[in-house]
Parts: sequence; structure tokens; C-alpha cells
Amino acid sequence: MRVRVNREWREVPEGASIRDMLMALELDDQWLAVAVGHEVVPRDLWHERRLSADDEVEVVTAMAGGDDVLEIAGHSLRSRLLVGTGKFKDMATMREALRRSGTGMVTVSVRYFGPDGGQPILPNLELERYRLLPNTAGAYTAADAIHMARLGRELTGTELIKLEVIGDQETLWPDTAATLEATRQLVAEGFKVLVYTSSDLVAALRIEDAGASAVMPLAAPIGSGQGLIDWQSIARIIGRIEVPVVVDAGIGVPSDAAMALELGADAVLVNTAIARAQDPAGMAEAMGLGVAAGRLAHLSGRIPRLGRAEASSPEAGVPRVSAS
Repeated sequence: MRVRVNREWREVPEGASIRDMLMALELDDQWLAVAVGHEVVPRDLWHERRLSADDEVEVVTAMAGGDDVLEIAGHSLRSRLLVGTGKFKDMATMREALRRSGTGMVTVSVRYFGPDGGQPILPNLELERYRLLPNTAGAYTAADAIHMARLGRELTGTELIKLEVIGDQETLWPDTAATLEATRQLVAEGFKVLVYTSSDLVAALRIEDAGASAVMPLAAPIGSGQGLIDWQSIARIIGRIEVPVVVDAGIGVPSDAAMALELGADAVLVNTAIARAQDPAGMAEAMGLGVAAGRLAHLSGRIPRLGRAEASSPEAGVPRVSAS
């Protein structure tokens, strides 16, 4: 039968007790507490408390404080990898890739619905697992972006919006002036706006001043997989912007994602590099690992770059044959 353990459906034997469930899930019960239907069950009753299909079970343990949680637009995320839902060959592939990525926030596009439209995506997402980030992809004017944002809020019920206003069709480079105009209007309407922009520092500063909840400078042109082609500009933005910086567009491989986090970016958003990989689910997991490694490296503090070599072993006491 199925029960939901920590918000994930799991299979356990029919009529299983709590202790049976823990054994089936291979969980060491030494340092755990369990609640069923939000009612805490004492440890000495675990062997006799039977579970029913569709029970809501919470299994918790004590952990060190100060978990590295990303706070963005009033939402707490444990993964610093945001993932797009476009370009996957089918919904099953998308679902598995999202699961293995570990992401907590996914983007969705706002498109016409009808016989010639694509397959609706919301029924294919585990909405209890992911926060939705509607985007205005495809907008070439501030007015179109604002209209799409309003439709996105009505559709998903979230105040979050990823704002994109494109200025050039060939490169999909953002239109800075139109982006700034749309940011101001959407902020005034109560949206929490995560803004796609170029790697230009001044543009990022103006967007932050307009009330953006996050600034999302591109690493490279959308879908290009070129990686951080101008990492120094990204580093300048990170050093000056106080709201979260999410590196968006152009990420190709996990080392690109790791580098962005090493520079101090708060997160990355990846779509094409995952969806178009030969093994999307494997690449999604790899991206998650790259993000985690980059974040840990940033928190750990890299060594200074030197203009000379510096021996790792002690220079004194080296055994020598010659006197030189």
C-alpha cells in the first residue's frame, strides 16, 4: 500500500506498523521521531500502531542548526538549482529529471490553450514538491510581459514571476529599457519579480532599485550551452547586488553551475542543458551536485590567486646528494 512519508509517496507492506515501515524503508530508528496525521506516536507504540493507505507520516531527526537555505522572494529553498520545464522529449522524462535534480522551484510558460496548443504541464508536476515560477518567455514588449505575468498569477496563484523581455530575436538578448519598465509596473502590482537581464552591472543595479526580488544575469545566450563566457561581469554583479543573484541562461555542464556558485551566485537556473542532454535525468542530478559543490567551495573560501609558484612541501630539510 502507499503512504506519504515526508510528503513523498512510498510503498510499504499492507497493514504495516510504524516499525515495519521504518524497516521497509531501511531507516535507522535510533534517532527518529514519528507522527501520523500530525499526531506524535511514542516510540514504545511503534510496533503496534498500524498504518492505513494514504496515511500522512512525518519522520524527523535532530539536525545541526544553520542549514544553508536559499531565501528568495519570501520563499525558502534547500536546493540552489532552479530548473526549467521546457524542451523535454516527454512528460515522463521531465518528471524524472526534476526529481533527480533535487530542485524546489520550476519555471512554467504561459501559452494559449487549444487544439493546436501544447500539453498542459501543471497536471504533470508534483505541486506539493515544487514552487512554480511562471515566466514571460516570448515577450518582446513590456506590455506583453505584464499581460503574461497577470495571466500567470491567475493561472498558478503565485505572486512569483520570472520576467523576460527580449530585445533581439537572433540572440534573445534582453531589452534593458523594457525590462526595467515592466519590473516597476509588476512590483507596483504586488508581484515578486525575478528579472532576467544581461551581464551589465548598471542594468542589474537599476533593476534592483526598481524593486526586483532577484536579479538573473545571463551566463551566455539562452540555450547556447556556452557557459560563463563573461564570468568577471557576473562576479561584479554578485559583488554589488544585495538581492539574490541567480545566474540564468547559457549553462552547459555542471562545472559551469559550480563556477557560478563558487563566484558567490545564490543559485542557477538551468533548462536546455538538462532537457537536451542524452540522459536528462542523469544530467539533472549532475547539475544538482555541481551546484552543491560550488556552494560549499564558496562557503569554504578559495585560496588567493598567486603570480608565482608556492611549494606544498616544506623547503627545509630536503635530503640531497649534491651540495648545491
